[in-house]
Amino acid sequence: FKIEPGETVAFLGSPGSGKSTIAQLIPRFYEIKEGHIKIDGLDIKSLDLQSLRNNIGIVRQSPTLFPVSISENISYQDINAPQHEIETAAKVAQIHNYIETLPDTYQTIVTEDGSNLSGGQKQRITIARTILHDPAILLLDDSTSNVDTTTEENIIIAMEKVMNNKTTIIITHRLNTVQNADRLIVFDKGEISEMGTHQKLLKNGGIYKEIYDLQIIVDEKNKDIIENYN
Repeated sequence: FKIEPGETVAFLGSPGSGKSTIAQLIPRFYEIKEGHIKIDGLDIKSLDLQSLRNNIGIVRQSPTLFPVSISENISYQDINAPQHEIETAAKVAQIHNYIETLPDTYQTIVTEDGSNLSGGQKQRITIARTILHDPAILLLDDSTSNVDTTTEENIIIAMEKVMNNKTTIIITHRLNTVQNADRLIVFDKGEISEMGTHQKLLKNGGIYKEIYDLQIIVDEKNKDIIENYN
């Protein structure tokens, strides 16, 4: 398959279907054994590794943070970034208000295992890091899996501005985050099963339609549980 410059493409499929593996191959976390991945017509194996990764922003389900300040974690790839740009990135990532409640705000040190932050807070800090770095290619691998639905929607709205004119690959299980993608690619057992827009794939009645219908059922059950609990 081919992704056009500036296009937003979503990878979908069950665990083990191959979507995350492809995302790992693009920045060469794994080396390709056969076939080719090209960026602007150049085989990624011919590119300098540091240059390749410097042009790719990655936000994972399990974020990587370091035992330094929150400010330094956000500016990890841009150590000379001014504080106001760091804070602007944090605002877009919906984490600024929380940081401001901490006694040392942006100078708060992240613990070795990140235990002084929740999973959602860690994800939003890495999202802020990516926003600040402003790469040409974005890889969002289940990047909002640890946040609540409202926060996720706010992040998506903010990220739409960041994703503008960038080539973006979104890997997620939450279909509400990808319905407006330019194209959806559905994987099944290491192969591409379907490809097209949200509406087109619903009409096809294939795997995507099954995933979509199942998620609606789950969302309705969760809604009923919350309403009954309240």
